[in-house]
Amino acid sequence: MKRFFPALAIGLALPAMTALAAEPAMEKNGMLVDAKGMTLYTFNQDSGGKSMCNSGCSEYWPPLKAAAGAKAMEDWTLVKRDDGSMQWAYYGKPLYTFVQDKKPGDMTGEGKMGGAWHVAKTQ
Repeated sequence: MKRFFPALAIGLALPAMTALAAEPAMEKNGMLVDAKGMTLYTFNQDSGGKSMCNSGCSEYWPPLKAAAGAKAMEDWTLVKRDDGSMQWAYYGKPLYTFVQDKKPGDMTGEGKMGGAWHVAKTQ
């Protein structure tokens, strides 16, 4: 007679589920979107794994924040912001949303500030 141990099954499944849930963004039609489906952007002024969008800038372009204890993985890295918080980056490019995007699929930030902001695309 075989016994089933639900707690063991859950314990074995949790690491796999955690790995799947850890990706900070998703691909949709070749673009990156956050968990709410909001378009993600990159900023031309960012370089060397550093965000140049701080203070007032980040009020309009909120960074894609990383939870405490988040770990870099494959194409995803972490950037330490000036305020000490952590932000997700894709291939080293920090990611942001845009406050004027009101619903999933909006891309009103493309080309803003003289072409400095771009929709983040998958590689």
